[in-house]
Amino acid sequence: MSTVLVVEDSVSQREMITELLQGIGLSVTVASDGMEALEQIQSRRPDVIVLDIVMPKMNGYELCRRIKSDPSTQNMPVVMCSSKGEEFDRYWGMKQGADAYIAKPFQPTELLGTVKQLLRG
Repeated sequence: MSTVLVVEDSVSQREMITELLQGIGLSVTVASDGMEALEQIQSRRPDVIVLDIVMPKMNGYELCRRIKSDPSTQNMPVVMCSSKGEEFDRYWGMKQGADAYIAKPFQPTELLGTVKQLLRG
């Protein structure tokens, strides 16, 4: 079973994304900020990371840069999922190494389709 790490500081968003992913048979772990996510990544090695941008301690851009610059994690697919929906935000997210960018509010099928596609590689 594939594992997805959901990094999201909003409890309601985190729960909604978790339920969606579990609904298609994925195992989900969660983190509420970038620092917690780094610890989880080192210990659990998720198959895909769904990442918010605006979070305390370390934002999603910084976390994505760290994941993609570390040879042991650089191949982990990262989906940025943020309320920052401007074209520049999308551009900057992809520039940090994100494999996909989804603006909130999103359609559940968009998130699920993106995660499935990244799992297939």
